[in-house]
Amino acid sequence: MLAYASGETLVHRLDPRTKLGVQVAFVAAAFVHTTPLGLLVLTVLVLGVLGAAGLRPRTAFREVRVVVPFLAAGPIIEAARFGSPWLDLGDAVAPALASYRTLLLLALALTYVRTTPVRHSEAAVAWAIPGRVGRLAALGVGLVFRFLPLLQADVARAREASSARLGTERPLRDRVRLVAAAGLGRALGRADRLAVAMRARCLSWDPTRPDLRPGRADLVGGALAAALVGWAFAPGLVGLLSAP
Repeated sequence: MLAYASGETLVHRLDPRTKLGVQVAFVAAAFVHTTPLGLLVLTVLVLGVLGAAGLRPRTAFREVRVVVPFLAAGPIIEAARFGSPWLDLGDAVAPALASYRTLLLLALALTYVRTTPVRHSEAAVAWAIPGRVGRLAALGVGLVFRFLPLLQADVARAREASSARLGTERPLRDRVRLVAAAGLGRALGRADRLAVAMRARCLSWDPTRPDLRPGRADLVGGALAAALVGWAFAPGLVGLLSAP
């Protein structure tokens, strides 16, 4: 489930600001090094981060499997032709690499969610964006991180209830309609209760946030972020220095 899970791994001990910095650096490197070799290096890095967070690659894939059909649709649509040849695999290479890159980014984001308490994420956002805008952004991050696991659990319960009533024997279209309708109804109900709580002032706009203090483990995260930034901007610097 897309929610925080307590632990004592290296990634759990990192400051949330360090983890966000690593993600930003990883995104920069992923959009610069789009070749198969570059994505291979990033894949090894993601596997290492998953291992340091105590997450199995199979678990991470199971959490993001809902987006896999959409990522696979891009290369298929790009390669499809209305005439002979009906399929041009050469045109599918670039979209396939882009889809795989997106999968790596999702795996890294999942690692952050599973290893970072919501309050720490709120504190990191409020630190990065000062003022009222930062407090509002931190509130939004907290609501999303707390609301999404509940919606995920609601959809899972709706699917289990449908299966218990022999829903698996229904056509796929009917199953999707029933589960989606049940999930949407529960989401709207939760949104209504949240609105009532906010009107009743049960939600603080400026709560006391945890004190974020970097530790020794953050030296490793900082070094990794610096290495990724250097790797991302190295080609541009080399080209700039070699220009006449």
